Amino acid sequence: MSLISKAPAEAGLVLVTGGAGYIGSHVVLALRDQGRAVLVLDDLSSGRRSAVPDGVPLVEGDAGDRALLADIFARHGVGTVMHFAGSIVVPESVERPLAYYRNNTVKSHALIEACVEAGIGRFIFSSTAAVYGMPDRLPIDERTPTKPINPYGSSKLMTEWMLRDSAAAHDLRYVALRYFNVAGADPQGRSGQVSKVATHLIKIAAQTVTGQRAELQIFGDDYDTPDGTCVRDYIHVSDLADAHVAALRHLEAGGASEVLNCGYGRGHSVREVLAMVERVTGRPLPMRIGPRRPGDPPALVAGVERIGRTLDWTPRHADLETIVTSALTWEERLVRQE
Repeated sequence: MSLISKAPAEAGLVLVTGGAGYIGSHVVLALRDQGRAVLVLDDLSSGRRSAVPDGVPLVEGDAGDRALLADIFARHGVGTVMHFAGSIVVPESVERPLAYYRNNTVKSHALIEACVEAGIGRFIFSSTAAVYGMPDRLPIDERTPTKPINPYGSSKLMTEWMLRDSAAAHDLRYVALRYFNVAGADPQGRSGQVSKVATHLIKIAAQTVTGQRAELQIFGDDYDTPDGTCVRDYIHVSDLADAHVAALRHLEAGGASEVLNCGYGRGHSVREVLAMVERVTGRPLPMRIGPRRPGDPPALVAGVERIGRTLDWTPRHADLETIVTSALTWEERLVRQE
């Protein structure tokens, strides 16, 4: 299947909230690679201006600012909103739940309402597998009950509900993409993860390899999994970006609203990931075993049949070595730039 398609004449500009962040910036690159007109809205609280490609306008501001949104919609021919802005750290959400409901749910409410009032009928939402909580069977498909176990997952699920109910009442169609474990960096080196306070395994491993951390901690090795460590479905960030573009094409072609898992349908344990890091670098990785983190499910693997049936999307980087190599290459570049 081709990943390249010409946008319909009536497609309009794509507004990307959080487009200066990790996933948002890769989606902006994917859109620009297809010649799409893009506008980024980001408050730069965690994103970076340099992640926005040359030629893409950046509005520095809050995705929940109704006056700003009204001005953007009045000035630009926005046809679709892609919404990435929000807070994403699970332990922080437990410590600061109200901040997460404000940033992820209340501001999403303002954005959705602004879209409805402006007559913008296409919306693509950055959701998460955290809406499933601790499922009792694998793989996890979209029919799996949603039982989030932290405010982060709850805040995202509430936004999905708002989209569902808004689509039933208004001329609005949406795709909510539930991400599994996103990792890696743009193969051309144009963007990647920059957070110093990393919470994702492959990013932490890359920081350890480059000497920014003394060692890496494995949180529990006594789970009911083949090697005792947690199993996750890792998806390359550029493949995830392509899925967003495919979702855009789906909506532009008149497709119905959808909720879709984004993963590869196979899992890798923590030990398998770290063994791949050692294989790619050719040297041992300093690590130690620590206690389990509260709320970590033993295994999360996506059921991907629905996204395969619904979207014209073919992953191009679907192997662990590619994901790890791109993450390490990006991290080494960041260190050289310091």
